[in-house]
Amino acid sequence: MNIQGIGYNTNINGDLVVNTAIVNKIIRFSSVDGPGNRTVVFLQGCNFNCRYCHNPETIGACKNCGTCVSYCKTGALTMVEGKVLYNPERCVNCDSCFHHCPHGSSPKTRSMTPEEVFAEVKKNIPFIRGITVSGGECTLWRDFLVELLRLARQTNLSTMLDSNGTYDFIEDPELLDVVDGVMLDVKAFDGVEHTKITGKQNDLVLKNLRELAKRDKLFEVRTVAVPELFDVAQTVKQTSKILQELGKAGQVRYKLIRFRPIGVREQYQNYQAPDDTFMEQLQTVARGHGITDIVII
Repeated sequence: MNIQGIGYNTNINGDLVVNTAIVNKIIRFSSVDGPGNRTVVFLQGCNFNCRYCHNPETIGACKNCGTCVSYCKTGALTMVEGKVLYNPERCVNCDSCFHHCPHGSSPKTRSMTPEEVFAEVKKNIPFIRGITVSGGECTLWRDFLVELLRLARQTNLSTMLDSNGTYDFIEDPELLDVVDGVMLDVKAFDGVEHTKITGKQNDLVLKNLRELAKRDKLFEVRTVAVPELFDVAQTVKQTSKILQELGKAGQVRYKLIRFRPIGVREQYQNYQAPDDTFMEQLQTVARGHGITDIVII
């Protein structure tokens, strides 16, 4: 995947003709993914490979290898002409398929246009306040995002993105113009630790932390607490300090997420979930740098 033009199919002449994205799932109602009740769209694909990822089935693309088919006990998956076909009517959501996928994917994904996704979103109006697009990493589908969020704006829905911060938002005013707020993952503040966790550096993440906050486009910062993997307290301290220095400490929510060995890949299930005392200590660190809106989950 690349950020520029991803999601466009080509015709026989190589012309770009359809703006699509691979959708992992759509949650009709969520109260934890932005302000108010929201519909959340999860897009497939991620440029990080976080050790503690709780949704590893959103990382990769389906290779049609067929491994998942043998684990499906209800016949919801079949192999036809070299492709895995999914029948949702026979699925019982046991999740065996993507738990056994060697490519970090799911056979349940769908290729959809912004209009098709928004048709699903509209079914939930007037019971939602807005739309949130997550992943995977949603910004890998930049062109799709712009069109989907424009459609949302036209119906007065607020627009939020859940991002790992590896897209340069400031260099893309067209996208930034249709985004009301970003929920930014700060995996680790230290670059070495961040690479250890994700496989990638965090220079752009920290740039986005500062620049989105300056432009009042940073709704929330998120850090998953895995004490055995990195210095969580230092990450919370340095992140909070930046917001304090920018005068945004009282405006941006800090969500402190407790690692849980549920849904993660087997080789990373040995990490321990931090206890209440540890999470409260992180909260104290954030408050010490002026953060007033702190959520522990």
